[in-house]
Amino acid sequence: AVATQCGRWGQGRAEPYLVPPRADEAYFSAGQKLASSSHLVEDAMEEIVRQRPQDLLLPARVCFIGEDGVDAGGLKKEFFQLLLGELFTGSYGMVKYFPETRMQWFNSLSYGTDEQEWLVVGILFGLAVYNGVLLDVRLPQVAYKKLLGKPVGLNDLQDFQPELLKSFHQLLEYSDADATVEDIFCLDFSVTDEFLGEAVTHELKPGGQDIPVTEANRREYVNLYVEWILNKRIEESFHAFRNGFLLLCGPVLKLFRAPELEHLVCGTQELDFNSLEAGAAYEGYTQASQQVRWFWEVAHSLPIESKRLLLRFVTGSDRSPIGGLGKLQMKIQRAGPDSIRLPTSYTCFNAILLPEYTSRAKLRDRLETAINVAEQGFGLE
Repeated sequence: AVATQCGRWGQGRAEPYLVPPRADEAYFSAGQKLASSSHLVEDAMEEIVRQRPQDLLLPARVCFIGEDGVDAGGLKKEFFQLLLGELFTGSYGMVKYFPETRMQWFNSLSYGTDEQEWLVVGILFGLAVYNGVLLDVRLPQVAYKKLLGKPVGLNDLQDFQPELLKSFHQLLEYSDADATVEDIFCLDFSVTDEFLGEAVTHELKPGGQDIPVTEANRREYVNLYVEWILNKRIEESFHAFRNGFLLLCGPVLKLFRAPELEHLVCGTQELDFNSLEAGAAYEGYTQASQQVRWFWEVAHSLPIESKRLLLRFVTGSDRSPIGGLGKLQMKIQRAGPDSIRLPTSYTCFNAILLPEYTSRAKLRDRLETAINVAEQGFGLE
């Protein structure tokens, strides 16, 4: 677990609150967050909890210690991208990734995190919303239902564990006079989880390992299993996360439904590349440059999944902000004469650096290679 100064922050059972700081404590300039890019998680967590509660509601400016740069929005975006990327895909074990749906789900506190860290992560989500920064996170819609305090159930598994949902339906609908539920499914009232590479058994009810799942109690089994996945297993971590989010966004949550809250946090899945092109800017090229025309011809012709990869490559997110892709003000920047080099990008500025390729076919090949290599996690610096 990361050592932070979170002890000054508290959580009530019903509503979260901030422990007021002492008058003799020093703070950085209001609305400014400082972090070292080499110790980003530790510095960011400590800096956030140093702030006075009212300062968290000010527009954030980010400075990376020892690095030049004035935050005109790009550093702030980079801060959230790097920080949430490290927390959600790094070694912190805060979420579990489901490759089949490319979704993430919360881990329990037993995975090495603590409530205070989850509280700060919730605050980070709230800060991003408050500052208009889209987060590149893959939480299923049930997470937003839980943030809103809405009830959740079996069908909420569809977004991130559809195969498990299918298995539950098969169990509930099974009917065969020649073989019982016990004979076919061989289940009891326990589930197996993995922790530090070892299997850990959790009983869904007292004595569950000795209670077989039958036709008579299979509905109870499914209900308890779903309750364990969506609520009980992550109760402490999600409670802390939600409290952190409510600290900044609580008053406005009643205005949203779950899909709308999801759009606010990470954008929409609808991609209008005509709007993206209409709002684009150019450096070293003009709208009439041959390479620019080729780029947009290629971009518009891509299948939807490749369009998402391109958008993620350029902006750090494969979703559209509220108001449409034109709001991104994407930039196409000339990156020297024709070469075999791949295009590169500055996601914090929504910019793609495009060499002056001499043919449309070459531009397409280099662009598709770049976005696919980037998706596999290789740096293109």
